[in-house]
Amino acid sequence: MSSGPHLDLPERELSWRFSRSSGPGGQHVNTTDTRVELSWSLTETEVLSPEQKELVAQRLRGRLVDGTLTVSSSQYRSQHRNREAAKARLTELVAQALVPEKKRRPTRRTRGSVERRLTAKKRRGDTKQGRSGSWE
Repeated sequence: MSSGPHLDLPERELSWRFSRSSGPGGQHVNTTDTRVELSWSLTETEVLSPEQKELVAQRLRGRLVDGTLTVSSSQYRSQHRNREAAKARLTELVAQALVPEKKRRPTRRTRGSVERRLTAKKRRGDTKQGRSGSWE
């Protein structure tokens, strides 16, 4: 599943919050805090180098709030499984942000595509040329 580098976030850097999950589930849902919210501070982490922090901050800038990345999970009825899912999602997000971008190698246009483009331009020009003239 993960194509990025293996990343192990230490438990001491993670901050957990629990709340009641919405949706179906009967009385169980109304009494237990199964929804999990996991926060991880990018600015205070010791796992990443300053260059890696900058890269992650730039790539995940839309998800960061004051240098903190937050992920929530309420897909399972068990708090334990939601904790695992949230941690896996957070780890995957950070690992994907660390993957270096591939440099694009420009490709040449095929001869056929160039010819098709020029033919279409010529046809369009002829159509427009035919519009100008007298209506006798």
